[in-house]
Amino acid sequence: MTKPAGQPRHALSPSSAMTSTIVDVARRAGVSVSTVSHVVNHTRRVLPETRKLVEAAIASVGYQTNTLARSLKMASTKSVGIAISAISNPYFSDIICAIETECARLGLMVFLSDTQDDPERELNVVRALHQRRVDGIILAPSPDPQQRSLSYLEAAGIPCVLVDRMPNERFDQVGVKNREAMALLVAHLASFGHRRIGFIAGHPGFATTLERIDGYKLALAAHGLDFDPALLVTGNANTASATASTHALMSLPHPPTALVAGNNMATIGAMRALRARDLKVPADISIVGLDDFEWADCFEPRLTVVAQPCEEIGRRAAALLIERIASADGARRTIRLDGTLIERNSCGRPS
Repeated sequence: MTKPAGQPRHALSPSSAMTSTIVDVARRAGVSVSTVSHVVNHTRRVLPETRKLVEAAIASVGYQTNTLARSLKMASTKSVGIAISAISNPYFSDIICAIETECARLGLMVFLSDTQDDPERELNVVRALHQRRVDGIILAPSPDPQQRSLSYLEAAGIPCVLVDRMPNERFDQVGVKNREAMALLVAHLASFGHRRIGFIAGHPGFATTLERIDGYKLALAAHGLDFDPALLVTGNANTASATASTHALMSLPHPPTALVAGNNMATIGAMRALRARDLKVPADISIVGLDDFEWADCFEPRLTVVAQPCEEIGRRAAALLIERIASADGARRTIRLDGTLIERNSCGRPS
């Protein structure tokens, strides 16, 4: 799937591109082709009267420069690729929009392709973007133990920025402070007196999941709470698996009195399971989630969450990629942004 972030400065119109060339301009102006090239590309000073002749000829014949051909000659296509699980994970929508906005401001085209969080598909997407000569790629890495896409990008020397999932410091990376975000959620539940706090985490192959599990354990310890492995479930990459995991947690001999959902899909799945078990939130059980999303304020009750700065993540990622394209050998940077606790009314004291 391709999606333009903005029109190039010199877009080709189908009619003029087929009927007029730089040679036509040179003939009409009575100058050489190289002189026309210098006027168009500003590569050499041209006498004002000659420039006016060339500009008049350009307007007369309807000639427009071929941006792609010129950028190929200059080893730049003025385009970037985004490889993200865009359709299956709505969380990335705001990040993608922010990337597109920043790229459009800089006159860059954006090619968007959905990896579906599948390592094999992701590798094929990265290769396809490379073949299309994009200047750089923004990637949300899939759970691939071999990190094949990252190895390909590194070997090919393609400028790349990783977003959300930050598994490799040899690349520029932008994401949220996951451990600190979990500390906010656990602390909020502990403040109501909860001592058995379950965690519905994401896919265990994601760097974000590992960081959030680590943050969960550290936060429990900080509040004098024991870590019970039975209260931690992983693999919840969609709402169906999160629903099943929540049922499993609530079927324990000693179920949790509060739940932390590790992502927006886990939050929705958990709420479905609680509703199916006729458990009232927060009267019977409290719940918080990592990720604010459009419906979090529409649930009954309204959900307490830690919101991630999606727009800032996207903007920073685009800016970092532009910086890396301009300076391929520059020091790589990892940027971690703060999440924000949004207190609503899905928490109460243990029943």
